[in-house]
Amino acid sequence: MQSKRLTVLAVSAAVLAATAGLGTAVAAANTETVQSAQAKAIPSGYQIVTLPNANVPNFQRRTVICPGGKHVLGGGAEARGNRAILVGSFPTDDGRGWIGLGRQDGYNDVGISVYAICAD
Repeated sequence: MQSKRLTVLAVSAAVLAATAGLGTAVAAANTETVQSAQAKAIPSGYQIVTLPNANVPNFQRRTVICPGGKHVLGGGAEARGNRAILVGSFPTDDGRGWIGLGRQDGYNDVGISVYAICAD
């Protein structure tokens, strides 16, 4: 009876060892798959273009344009100042840039920054 127990323990240990090695191989394969998917997820010619903060009159549009033949995939804007409010953040009609505008209560101007995510 003692030898059967030792045999079962030896087989169990072998299965655990094999499974541990398999887990490491699966983890390595998953890491490679994630890295490959991330590389494929970045569009060709990906670039973030910024229009740094500048004070402009309330409600004046600030526009950043993608360079070359690139098109905008997304973007955003930020209004800066006391009681500053971002009024609009949207793509240009031709899909080549991003527009931001805002206002600041109690002031004639507002700080606006604009960002565009561009790709080929």
